[in-house]
Amino acid sequence: MELALASAIGVLTAAAIYLLLRARTFDVLLGLTLFSYAVNLLIFSMGRLKVGAPPILREGLAPTLANHTDPLPQALVLTAIVISFAMTAVMAVAAIRNRGDSGSDHVDGREPGAAERDGGEA
Repeated sequence: MELALASAIGVLTAAAIYLLLRARTFDVLLGLTLFSYAVNLLIFSMGRLKVGAPPILREGLAPTLANHTDPLPQALVLTAIVISFAMTAVMAVAAIRNRGDSGSDHVDGREPGAAERDGGEA
């Protein structure tokens, strides 16, 4: 299970870096979203992977991490999901506005090679 989780984090991170290095705003937005998923999985894995263990205390079980899952990484990931969703929404609105104003979704606001097509004017 650890190998699958580590592989998923690696694939998400690689795809996020690839998308972040592109010059289109929506690719960058998607890359940031994938990167937040990878970070959330990394934080979640910090609490040790334990299947079927409850994150809250139960009667009859000793209150140790041997019998329970650490709830702190779960709370951190839940908070990170909410924050990343809000950040993604704000960035999507800014990207849509930028596209409406400039007519391009290039991160610089200008298409590469557009100056040559327009007769050398920048």
